[in-house]
Amino acid sequence: MNEGKSFQISQELVLTAYKRVKANKGASGVDSISFDDYEKELKNNLYKLWNRMSSGSYFSKAVRGVEIPKKNGKKRLLGIPTIDDRIAQMVTLMVFEPNVEKNFLDNSYGYRPNRSAIDAVRVTRERCWKYGWVLEFDIVGLFDNINHELLMKAVKAHTNEKWVILYIERFLKASIIMPDGSIQERKAGTPQGGVISPVLANLFMHYAFDIWMKHNFPYNPWVRYADDGVVHCVSEKQAKYLLYRLNKQMNLCGLEIHPDKTRIVYCRSDKFQGTYEYTSFDFLGYTFRTRYVKSKNGNFFNAFTPAVSNESSKMFRRKIKDIRLNSKIISMNKLAELMNPIIRGWMNYFMVFGSGEARKSLDYINISLVKFVHRKYKGKGKSMGKSWRFLARWAKGNPSCFYHWEKGIALTIG
Repeated sequence: MNEGKSFQISQELVLTAYKRVKANKGASGVDSISFDDYEKELKNNLYKLWNRMSSGSYFSKAVRGVEIPKKNGKKRLLGIPTIDDRIAQMVTLMVFEPNVEKNFLDNSYGYRPNRSAIDAVRVTRERCWKYGWVLEFDIVGLFDNINHELLMKAVKAHTNEKWVILYIERFLKASIIMPDGSIQERKAGTPQGGVISPVLANLFMHYAFDIWMKHNFPYNPWVRYADDGVVHCVSEKQAKYLLYRLNKQMNLCGLEIHPDKTRIVYCRSDKFQGTYEYTSFDFLGYTFRTRYVKSKNGNFFNAFTPAVSNESSKMFRRKIKDIRLNSKIISMNKLAELMNPIIRGWMNYFMVFGSGEARKSLDYINISLVKFVHRKYKGKGKSMGKSWRFLARWAKGNPSCFYHWEKGIALTIG
C-alpha cells in the first residue's frame, strides 16, 4: 500500500483521524471549507491527504486568526487550521502522543487522557490542608511564546519517526492570517486552536517546569494545568525563594511569569493564624479560601476549601441571560434546549466542591425564566407575581424540563 512512499502512514490512520476531528467539530479554516463541503468528496480528499503525507509533500496552510474575549477584557488569538491540516495534525498526534504521555508526571493535568480539571482541583484542595502557603502562578502567552528550537529538541527526544518530526516542524512554522487580513509569520509558539498544540505545550512545560520542579524542589507538591499552576510551600520565605527561582527558570526557557496573576497566598484555617496580603486564590474556575464548613459528624469548623469563583458565576449568568434575550426563542421547551447543555456542564463541574455557593448561581436561572415568562406570555404575566406562579405550575407539570429541576435543585420558585 505504501510502495514508493517515503513514509509508512496507513490510510486507516487518516480515516480514523478524520472521524476524531469531525467529532470535535469546529469552524472552517482559511479555505472556508466546512465539514459538509469536505464530505462531498470525502474519499478523494482523504486519499489526497494520505498521498501527500506519506510522500513527504504535505505542507500546512496558514491558520485563520480569530480573536475571542478574555476575562480581563483583552482578547486571545486562536489559530484555526483547515480541515485538512486538522486531520494531518491528528494523524501525527495519534502516533506521537503515546510516546510522550507515558513520560509526563502525575502533577500535570491539562489536556491529558483520563485527567481533568476537577482532578486538579481535588488534589489541590487536599494539599491546602497540609501546607500553609501556596505560590499561585500563570505564564504569559504560553502558546504564543514557546521556543521552537527547544521544543523540537524535546520532540526528537521522544520519537524517531522522521515524518512526525518533519510535520511537527511544518505545523509550527505555519503562518497566521490575522483578523485584519495581514499575514504574520510564526517564529515562536504553537497556534492555540491546533489539534496537536496542547500536547506540544505540555511537552515544553514538562521540561521547562515539571522536571525542573522534580529535580530542584522535590518536597514541594505542585499542580499544573497548561499555563496555570500552584506550588505548595511550608513557609512564606520558601515561597518567595521558589518564585525567585521560577522566574529565572522561565526566562531561560523564553517564557515569563505573569506579574499580576502570580502571588503568594497564606492558606489560613484553624491550624494557621495571622493576617496577610493574600488569603485566597483562584484556580480553574474555583476560589480557594477559608470557609466555615460542616463535617460529616455535623460539627462546624474553618477550612481552606474551594467553591465556584465570582468570575465563573458571572460568566454563567451572562450566558443564561444571553439565551433568554434571544428574540427567536418563543417557547419554554426551546429555551430549555439551549440552556440545558450549559446548566448541565456548569453543575457537573461546580457542584463537586462548595455546592452551597454554586446553588446561589442556579437561582438566577429561575429569575431569568420568570423574566422570560413576563415578556413572552403577556396574558399570563401582567405582574411578576403572576409570572412566578405560572413558572411554579410549569415546573410542577414539567419537572424534567430544565436540568437543575430534574436534579431537584432550585425547585423553590416564587
